[in-house]
Amino acid sequence: MSPDGEAIGRFARALARDGFEGEIETDSALRAAMSTDNSVYQIFPDIVVAPQSTADVVVLIRVIDRPDFAGLPLTARGGGTGTNGQSLNRGIVIDFRRHMSRLLDVNVAEQWADVEPGMVLDDLNEQLLPHGLFFAPETSTSTRCTIGGMVSTDASGKGSRIYGKTSDNILGIEIAKAEGLMSSLAPAPDWAGPMLAAAEAAAREGRDAFIAKTPRLNRRFTGYDLERACRDDGRFEWWRLFLGAEGTLGPITRIRVKLRRIEPEKRLIVATFATFRDALAAATPLLQDDPTAIEVMDEWVQQIAAEAGILRRLPDPLRPQGDLRCAYVFLEFNGEDCQALDRNLDACRHRLATLSGAGAIHVARDRADIRELWAIRSAGVGLLGKVDGPARPVAFVEDCVVPPQNLPDFLDGFLAVLKDHGLGFGIYGHVDVGCLHIRPALNIDSDADRAKLVSVSDAVFALTRRHGGIFWGEHGKGVRGAYVAEWLGPQAYAALQGVKAAFDPKNRFNPGKLVGPPEQMMDIAGTAFRPFNAAPGDPLAAAFRCNGNAQCLSYAATTPMCPSFKASGDLRHSPKGRADALRAWKTARERGTPPVDERNLMGVLDTCLGCKACASTCPIQVDIPQMRSAFYADFYRRNRRPLADRLTLLGERLSPWLIALTPVIRPIWSKIRPIAERLMNAVDLPDLIAAKMPAENRIAHAELGAYPLASNTVLVWQDWFTALFDEGVQRDTIDGLRALGYHALLVDMIPAGKAARSLGDNLGFDKMATVITEALERGAKTGLPMIGIDPAFVMTLRQEYAKAGYRVPAVMLPQEFLAQEVLQGRAFPRVTDPRTATLLMHCTETTALPSAGMLWRDVFHALGVDLSIPTTGCCGMAGLFGHQKRHQTVSRRLFDLSWKPQLEKEADGLKSSTGYSCRCQTERMTGNVIRHPLGLIAAMFP
Repeated sequence: MSPDGEAIGRFARALARDGFEGEIETDSALRAAMSTDNSVYQIFPDIVVAPQSTADVVVLIRVIDRPDFAGLPLTARGGGTGTNGQSLNRGIVIDFRRHMSRLLDVNVAEQWADVEPGMVLDDLNEQLLPHGLFFAPETSTSTRCTIGGMVSTDASGKGSRIYGKTSDNILGIEIAKAEGLMSSLAPAPDWAGPMLAAAEAAAREGRDAFIAKTPRLNRRFTGYDLERACRDDGRFEWWRLFLGAEGTLGPITRIRVKLRRIEPEKRLIVATFATFRDALAAATPLLQDDPTAIEVMDEWVQQIAAEAGILRRLPDPLRPQGDLRCAYVFLEFNGEDCQALDRNLDACRHRLATLSGAGAIHVARDRADIRELWAIRSAGVGLLGKVDGPARPVAFVEDCVVPPQNLPDFLDGFLAVLKDHGLGFGIYGHVDVGCLHIRPALNIDSDADRAKLVSVSDAVFALTRRHGGIFWGEHGKGVRGAYVAEWLGPQAYAALQGVKAAFDPKNRFNPGKLVGPPEQMMDIAGTAFRPFNAAPGDPLAAAFRCNGNAQCLSYAATTPMCPSFKASGDLRHSPKGRADALRAWKTARERGTPPVDERNLMGVLDTCLGCKACASTCPIQVDIPQMRSAFYADFYRRNRRPLADRLTLLGERLSPWLIALTPVIRPIWSKIRPIAERLMNAVDLPDLIAAKMPAENRIAHAELGAYPLASNTVLVWQDWFTALFDEGVQRDTIDGLRALGYHALLVDMIPAGKAARSLGDNLGFDKMATVITEALERGAKTGLPMIGIDPAFVMTLRQEYAKAGYRVPAVMLPQEFLAQEVLQGRAFPRVTDPRTATLLMHCTETTALPSAGMLWRDVFHALGVDLSIPTTGCCGMAGLFGHQKRHQTVSRRLFDLSWKPQLEKEADGLKSSTGYSCRCQTERMTGNVIRHPLGLIAAMFP
């Protein structure tokens, strides 16, 4: 039973009084975000704390050790990527990811590093790259999983046959107790003596029974590892009990990881097979060529990836023809000796040619190509959650490990279980170590399918034991820890209980998981499930389909999704967190359960920049801006809108009138602007109103089709911000197209309703959408090319209009039109001397159209210019977001993360950007004006 609100309040006040410096929060949206992981379960914590340092963790343990808070459980959380509820619990959740994510020390000579538990795996390896070192293993969630989470679940992944599991690569840990910190790399403090003595006695008592019950496999059983803790030489390494213990023995505050040298040579073979059984049978013979990893992907995953267009990124020979389906085998080779590696590679290719069902073979030698091929495999697997219908693949029995030679028979048994239950599935995995990820498709809202989850789990548990394997080979145990007692038997399990009692005598660290009193253990059927599906047609349906895979939690500044999370490190300010909060709010309204505080929900939706990266990059395409619009529409039917929002909507709707009045407004704008900023609670609004362009470069939309236009005419459509404020880009568009032989006609601006759509003003959006759709149809009838200057405007027409049911004629981005012209043989002028330029892309543009930058590169190549397109994330402006006072910290933080470093490189070079927001933000933050790519073209050919 969860503690009452009064007890939580007392705890929060006590924690603050004792000097806890991190956040202490009961925000209902944050608690909703922390209530799920990548599993089908949902447990709401009562309070979330985010420590700044190890000192904070000690304060936390000291406070909960008081009698007043004896019933308050404590659970550590890292990246939240667990597939079985590992970090879900009531009481207190410690968010280590938010602040305790630093690399503390690196010893290159001895090849180790000290890290905080919240550090993300890819972040660590990126910082180690200059030293030529890395930390293994390679997990599929490496962009967001934390080292602490990897240690706690003993995570594994690609290459583990060579590199081992996480526990094989840990040198020591530090833990927090009420008395202070204890490190395995230093003598134990006196106060720890009785605790360690009790743990050792219990461990030694059950060691032999533990060993007798654990198969000798690469993916060994870990978590309370009695075998390794009690060494053969008589020493007791207490810290090894914590590896795989999922926080049930207490929080880890510092981790020393063993590092490996990065092998300079890397190769990847991707081969097709007629069937998955053929691919599986190929694994054992291919081990003779000593690959670092062998991964497989079945026909269902291939089909899902093909339908999503992902397989178009594969080399032509690997793409399935027509409706044919195939399975894939990925073989990676790493090493020091190039010649030895190539000999293995050649032997592998010849062997592949002799194997049953083998088809096309592709060899990648370039590291960028290898990364892309692995990314395709990962993306295909990520789409498993995107299947249509109420049933979706669920990761609840997906990491069983058996000896590789037993894998075919084990698979036959597994598939028979699924057939008996009438379940579909997808399969991928690491066949070199006998680990297949099989995800049966279930509808967790259905009682019948929940019963199947239990029945299948029981059957697969028994099947795994029968084939000499381990039920938990890679992803930890979580609520599946309920099987541990049966697996190990009474003597070994009693030893685990003794270890638990030594480190956690009050049973408060992640209680109910792995080890504990039988009546208190969570299990796969009794743990609360998260809602799986919304009603058909519900505008918040995508929030229910979010499966917690958490690609949106990538640490990398240059990854577009999700900017607000990158700036804050706060889970609630992410697509996953917002989806969780929206789902909880919707469910509470429907079921009459305690509601999510709408003020909390408004807070997390307000920090969304509306970049739409989630709508394009998330495997499930959880479109937060669209769902935010639906929530706002509901909320503002019941509540009055803020003045700033009303002014924004009014400004968009009346923007054609404002533009018509620019001769009047322009001279007095400097006096009006401060008033507008005060009313809108904004800063740094544009300081100039755009002058009207020459009459020969303008046309009223009502005149489209009324008289013939020259064949070299291009119709240019604008958003209201560009038309009202960006005189420079209007001129650059005219002059840049003129330089290439075209006549630009700026169609008198009609607002597309982007602000109305974003703010949930559906009536206003529909009115504007109707008008611009009719105008675009008139423009399309002229047969002339139509382009939009600003990417956000064009993507609104493509994305939002389609979702709102509007079919509009195609409006191209400038580079789409120009690249198409190049392909059709149009000759553009070329510069007389070698030139280079840099283009910083608009994040909405690059996520919605990944080829957008390459199209500009093709255009500039035709002009004789070498165009560099560095990878960047969000600039931090996103329309009005960066102008709003309340968002200044986030806006500046985002600019500093990604754009500032790029703009500081080669400061005197030609810089450009496609987005109005991006150019505005750059000028605001640096004082430098950068131009649209068409402006660079205009300058090159005046």
